[in-house]
Amino acid sequence: MQRSLVFFTLSLSCSACAVAPSAPIRSLTINQRMILAAHNEVRAPLGLPSFTWSARLADYAQVWASTLATHYDCSMQHRSEVGREEWQVGENLFWAGARRWTDGRRELEPISPRRVVALWAGEVSDYDYAANQCRLGAQCGHYTQIVWRDTQELGCAAALCGDLGQIWVCNYSPAGNWLGQRPY
Repeated sequence: MQRSLVFFTLSLSCSACAVAPSAPIRSLTINQRMILAAHNEVRAPLGLPSFTWSARLADYAQVWASTLATHYDCSMQHRSEVGREEWQVGENLFWAGARRWTDGRRELEPISPRRVVALWAGEVSDYDYAANQCRLGAQCGHYTQIVWRDTQELGCAAALCGDLGQIWVCNYSPAGNWLGQRPY
């Protein structure tokens, strides 16, 4: 059974229709505006241009989030790890398990778009700009994708897992994190 989180549910039937590549900010849902703003707040102090929202990338992210939820038990696998990507995009993934109570009940963990981006952006402490690498044993690729200078568009989506966990996918175009290049 495929269930998408309400705040990022998108009409996938429109993926073949003529959709503008970047949606005007006023046509976005509050959560789409929130995740876009959170990304841009990370970029602004570095003097990087703001992302624009891409309905096409959001549709692409929704397909992958739903696929991970229904066919991969919400495991965090990048699209490129299980098959060929249709086009070159960057990708950040986030997973949250269900809230579990001592009596065995499970509830959906309230996760905000800002929290997802803050967790990715927190990797800045593990990134050494001078050496252009992550601290040994740490990861910082989520952060560097967010601040990749040449990336212009963003689209995100989420899906609900059968156990009330959730998987979030953000796609970025053009992709970042190219070996040997600095993000900004």
